[in-house]
Amino acid sequence: MVTVITRASFFMLPDTVQMPSRVERGLKYAPACALAAIIAPGVLAHDGRVTIGWDNHQMWALIAATAVFAKTRNMMLMMAVGMGVLTALRLSS
Repeated sequence: MVTVITRASFFMLPDTVQMPSRVERGLKYAPACALAAIIAPGVLAHDGRVTIGWDNHQMWALIAATAVFAKTRNMMLMMAVGMGVLTALRLSS
């Protein structure tokens, strides 16, 4: 119940209550921050420690997928490239 109330509180406020423009601008970044918080530990942490290096295949696949999406803005191509890089790296090792 607490989760529902806190998440729905913005929708239940009367129209006369306005959030400061800074808060509204900041809320635009919330989905990206939440996604990064979910993905980063899965990609960068293995066996309870941070793994950044040549043998972290997931990290390289994420970098390739991010670059493709930044260039093309095509979600399907991003997923295909990310999975292709990950598969190629796993098969080569």
